Amino acid sequence: MRVVIIGPAYPLRGGLATYNERLARAFREAGDEVRIVTFSLQYPEFLFPGTTQYSTGPAPQDLAIEVSLNSVNPLSWWRVGWKLRRERPDLVIFRFWLPFMGPALGTIARLVRGNGHTRLVTIADNAIPHEKRPGDRPLTRYFLPRNHGFVTMSRAVLADLRRLGLRQPAQYQPHPLYDNFGPIVPKPEALRRLGLDPQYRYLLFFGFIRAYKGLDTLLQAFADERLRALPLKLIVAGEYYEDAAPYEALIKEHDLESRLVRATEFIPNERVADYFCAADLVVQPYKDATQSGVSQIAYHFERPMLVTDVGGLAELIPDGEVGYVVPPTPRALAEALVDFATHPEKEAVFEAGTRHYKKQFSWVEMVKALKAVAAPG
Repeated sequence: MRVVIIGPAYPLRGGLATYNERLARAFREAGDEVRIVTFSLQYPEFLFPGTTQYSTGPAPQDLAIEVSLNSVNPLSWWRVGWKLRRERPDLVIFRFWLPFMGPALGTIARLVRGNGHTRLVTIADNAIPHEKRPGDRPLTRYFLPRNHGFVTMSRAVLADLRRLGLRQPAQYQPHPLYDNFGPIVPKPEALRRLGLDPQYRYLLFFGFIRAYKGLDTLLQAFADERLRALPLKLIVAGEYYEDAAPYEALIKEHDLESRLVRATEFIPNERVADYFCAADLVVQPYKDATQSGVSQIAYHFERPMLVTDVGGLAELIPDGEVGYVVPPTPRALAEALVDFATHPEKEAVFEAGTRHYKKQFSWVEMVKALKAVAAPG
């Protein structure tokens, strides 16, 4: 098939760009012709909470990436839409994660669909966003109904699509394994690279810091006196995407500074392996979630996980086999952390579980799912 993926990719950075580039490689491995159409401007600066939207690394040499879409310039929407309408690719895959993108993607979808040939499918990270804003619903409705089908990476999003009245073919397919951050690094080597003391065990909170990800809940749990007495440290690895002051206040209130390892900046792809391989347990204390790429990085590096029972996280993490699934409260998180820290034999059990379950998270199956929902009825 001739396939076009529309969504973030180089020179943009972050999880969505990483995913879309890996998906393009999966289509190519399946024998398809594929290119990515990405943004020359993804967000206006005043809407972007981080330091920069752009990668400082080299461009991938094995992918065709066209930088031509401006999220706030309707002329670019029309140019991209008319170009694809004329080119008549077999399949266009949109990545939809935020209602703000609805006008751009919806306009392109309307134009491309007019050629009567191209099938349109969306990978819906969210149908109803974590952080709601006025106008979300009409922006979403402008885009989503133009699609022929959907793939979601959590059952919660699949249910949201149905609640929005969308009846096109839709399929749940778990987030594939992030296997593009390199091989597993021996733990002593990862600790050495990060300059970490091997006498401690390490918990890892990884990814952009936003309210729904629950770092504040984790900090409150980590203040538990039982944990304070153990040789345990918390690595916070990720850039603040909101005001850091409330988190700093919690750190000061509970006297956590000496028990933290701070890496509160964007973690480039080439450093990801070190953080995961240095960690004894990856903690996702989310208050709200659909799916998480962090879980799939942890699976790749065969790291035990502690996740909260929200959204689609528990679908991916069998409780007691790969790690812990608990309610999103400080007390529940603390109990699981104490159990893990005082029963070191569980780490080997959970590692074996990750090796077993990671086999099901296949890019081949994601490609099959996208083609299946695209097929004419």
